[in-house]
Amino acid sequence: MARWLPRSTDLARFCQKLNRVKTLEDDMMETSFNRCLSTIDLTLLGIGGMVGSGLYVLTGTVAKEIAGPAVIVSFIIAGFASLLAALCYAEFGARVPKTGSAYMFTYVSVGEIWAFLIGWNVLLEYMIGGAAVARAWSGYLDSIFNHKIKNFTETHVGAWQVPFLARYPDFLAAAILLVATAFISFGAKVSSWLNHVFSAISMGVILFILIMGFVLAQPKNWSAQEGGFAPYGLSGIMAGTATCFYAFVGFDVIAASSEEARNPQRAVPRAIAFSLGLATGAYILVSVVLTLMVPWHTLDPDSALADAFYRRGYAWAGFLVAAGSICAMNTVLLSNLFSLPRIVYAMAEDGLFFQVFSQVHPYTQVPVVGIVVFGLLMALLALVFDLEALVQFLSIGTLLAYTFVAASIIVLRFQQQKVDAPAPAAGGQPSPELHEGPSAGELKEYESFSDKLQLVDRAKNKEHREPGQLKAAFEPYLEFLSDFYPGEVVTVAVVTLMVSAICLCSILVFGNTHLHLPTWSYSLLLVLFSLGFLLSLLLIWAHEQQCNTQTFQIPLVPLSPALSIVLNIYLMLKLSYMTWLRFAVWLLLGLLVYFGYGIWHSKENLREPRPQQVSARYVVFPSGSLEERVQAVQPSSQPTTGPPDTDTEDGKR
Repeated sequence: MARWLPRSTDLARFCQKLNRVKTLEDDMMETSFNRCLSTIDLTLLGIGGMVGSGLYVLTGTVAKEIAGPAVIVSFIIAGFASLLAALCYAEFGARVPKTGSAYMFTYVSVGEIWAFLIGWNVLLEYMIGGAAVARAWSGYLDSIFNHKIKNFTETHVGAWQVPFLARYPDFLAAAILLVATAFISFGAKVSSWLNHVFSAISMGVILFILIMGFVLAQPKNWSAQEGGFAPYGLSGIMAGTATCFYAFVGFDVIAASSEEARNPQRAVPRAIAFSLGLATGAYILVSVVLTLMVPWHTLDPDSALADAFYRRGYAWAGFLVAAGSICAMNTVLLSNLFSLPRIVYAMAEDGLFFQVFSQVHPYTQVPVVGIVVFGLLMALLALVFDLEALVQFLSIGTLLAYTFVAASIIVLRFQQQKVDAPAPAAGGQPSPELHEGPSAGELKEYESFSDKLQLVDRAKNKEHREPGQLKAAFEPYLEFLSDFYPGEVVTVAVVTLMVSAICLCSILVFGNTHLHLPTWSYSLLLVLFSLGFLLSLLLIWAHEQQCNTQTFQIPLVPLSPALSIVLNIYLMLKLSYMTWLRFAVWLLLGLLVYFGYGIWHSKENLREPRPQQVSARYVVFPSGSLEERVQAVQPSSQPTTGPPDTDTEDGKR
């Protein structure tokens, strides 16, 4: 039976395949897309992606069913958590100006299987986002005509009584998605121009809502007679925050579009900051005026703002709001349909998804196959699924992507920068690859004598430290960590930090309700996992990190990404168990696709090391003088003429 068990070397090779990282091109500005988007274009794309159904539908849904008027606090917390994630996206988008968003960021820093799973979830995120917005668009248009479309469909087509499915098939939502798919297929310039038009109308409507809403505001709607400001308490606020994350998922469209930006190093960080700031302010102010205009428990969750104006006697204002909200939702549809095919293109271009989706139209310079196929899938989702079930499913995929991007920032920041390979040596032979330096007490074999002389000099100079190495101030106390390669300790600490964060948030969410822990054990576990989190954070901070002044860098690393990780995990655990169950099924489907197709067709899998002919090899010994530490040894390809030297053979091994 033992012969059927895999060998340790096979398992190690398999794990290396799963965790291999993407090799980036030397010229990351080279692309088959059209670099035509400015900072304003990207900012309006971000605003269009965030300010839509979340503003016109989600505010009323969360206020009535989850948080009450404290939806304002939910949006503030969600905006802060999104800011931490947005800063991580901004740094990655400036450093790696390639399409793919969270998928690409994870691939270049963490590993292949994790990148695929993130990309797989991002696909679902955009499909659900587009379908949910299309249903909201249909509901608002139906409300303008006094629900005549809904009544006609239920009478002549029929109604369903199936959980998680809509009461009736929404043909109008499917139709608008098909029309938007056709426009997106014409190219980035057409998409950007349409987004500009709809965004201008949307911002005008929002300004009208704020002015008119504050005129009609009644502070008594927050009084105790109406249930108070936070009728569902802190748990309701935090549950509302998890759902409100749907409102801010649109900013990653900017990172997904970085390969079509003219100057992504400057445009991407600025566009993310501007769009997120404006969207957060709009959500908070609209939530204030909505819950002050009418009592929160009387809101219509399907069309809260328009219905509020109707009930205050301003029918014309309600009609204007409904019409303007449709324009705002058009921008979200364009944003989702713009981003989704580019994520699919990035995965297909890397060989992890079906190759047909990597085709770019030669005239419009867009991945037209992905646009058409996933536009049809979005239309199918909008036709049959319920909005609330879609929104809950959307939040968990978004939060997971934010978590991995934050962890990737820490890993990448403490990695050594890539060293360009030297030019080919005389005689046409390629120069050998430059490896990292040996750890203390270890013999390492090298193939370039001059490079290793420099490495030995660097090792002798204790003041010069590379990213990922222990800081000089901590070396007397943590000397045992100097034996590891640069970045290894940080990677282990990041994993420990995430495990501690999961355990800590699990105790906070389930400790009193589901686990029924006594007070002493609840407090003890909180202290233990908090210490584990803080110690991991301090261990990461004790190492040197990259200092790059050419592109944007998120401040306070590793603290900022670590806070983002904790907040995202906490909000994920606040979601319902059915959301987690559907998410697990989707992950299993993704693993089937990866192990059935992606792992075998990955471009990184097809990269085979080229054989190098070496005329001389050198061994760096850990002690002795400079001349004694670097000694020539016989190349393995040439036979030895005498008995081998013991020290030399040990060094080669």
